[in-house]
Amino acid sequence: MGNVNLSDAAANVEANALAPLMNGGTIAVYSGTQPASANTALSGNTLLVTFTFGNPAFGAAAAGVLTANAIASGTAVATGTATFARILESGGAVVMDTTVGETGAGINLSTTTIIAGTLIPCDSFSYTVVEIS
Repeated sequence: MGNVNLSDAAANVEANALAPLMNGGTIAVYSGTQPASANTALSGNTLLVTFTFGNPAFGAAAAGVLTANAIASGTAVATGTATFARILESGGAVVMDTTVGETGAGINLSTTTIIAGTLIPCDSFSYTVVEIS
């Protein structure tokens, strides 16, 4: 594809076009190995907790970065170590997968050690359009 460099304005357009797909959608957090792509079926992963986006899920992008509005806490349905999340539209279609961690991940939680039955807050979720390839 060559060397592509987007302006902030173009990156914002791309990010803002993606954002509505997640309005009222969910973040399903799993243990195990993250699939190779969001088009790859889950295999041997355990669902730990599900969070729900607000509607709208995001404010306007800035410099190609979408930062989620408040995300509702979820009650853990299993015990395990959170490793990745699958982001779903409100109708259940897959939007993307992202890493889960305590800092510096796509989804940041206060701890990646999830215990069934506990209320888990989602600290943050952001998505960045890559401006330079």
